[in-house]
Amino acid sequence: MNLKNERTFVMIKPDGVQRTLIGEIIHRFERTGLKLVAMKLAVPAEEKLWTHYNKDDAWYESKGAKTIKSREQSGLVIDKPAIEYGKDIVRALVTFMSSGPVIMMVWEGNQAVNIVKKLTGDTEPSTSAVGTIRGDYAIDSYLLANTDERAVRNLLHCSDQPAEAEREMKIWFQESEIVDYSLLGAGVIYDVSLDRILK
Repeated sequence: MNLKNERTFVMIKPDGVQRTLIGEIIHRFERTGLKLVAMKLAVPAEEKLWTHYNKDDAWYESKGAKTIKSREQSGLVIDKPAIEYGKDIVRALVTFMSSGPVIMMVWEGNQAVNIVKKLTGDTEPSTSAVGTIRGDYAIDSYLLANTDERAVRNLLHCSDQPAEAEREMKIWFQESEIVDYSLLGAGVIYDVSLDRILK
């Protein structure tokens, strides 16, 4: 695959839409030189969200163990096994993500997956770095979300790896919905020689 054409999947979650941060988020990605090649507004179906999150028992156990540790430290009751706490994370995400419209996007460019992850910031907004989208525009935390028994409100989802991006894009977009086009300004980013600037 051409490095310039790596694609990644991004979903602005219901909290990002409701807080009218769509334009700001898109602006952040555009400023890097990434190219938006697909976008749609929809309320995701629950069954598609379960396919999207695609977790196995090992993931549920691992996340559930972390939840139990956090609950113990906070003096909260532990009333189920780790695997069920792990499944509760995805149940809460599915409930949250299907609660209202989201913006689904595909971005393209050199190392698109890593560039988007860097701009997005860590999953937990309260510990995400200043300058990232989550660090600048959200204050939620795992502790508060666990206390309230809901999903963390962290504005957007982005793919972690190129293979994951390919899988997620296929869930939400048909290939015909992804537009192959040129940005005139891309030459400044990608042309080996900039000899076309001066006349």
